Amino acid sequence: MHALCELAEQLTLRPASVGPEEIERLHAVGLDDVAIHDAIQVIAYFNYVNRVADAVGIPDEPEWAEP
Repeated sequence: MHALCELAEQLTLRPASVGPEEIERLHAVGLDDVAIHDAIQVIAYFNYVNRVADAVGIPDEPEWAEP
């Protein structure tokens, strides 16, 4: 799980820096190519959707507000 979270952060903040080393790190913790592909697709999709929502001004859900 930690390796996937690291990938999500890196892919979100520094997408051009993701390369073969990151894929090998995921293989080393037991993920196969299909799982890695799925993870990248989900991470990229959420990044896309959030950027579109921000760009068109969709407000946050009320329950996301800090108390």
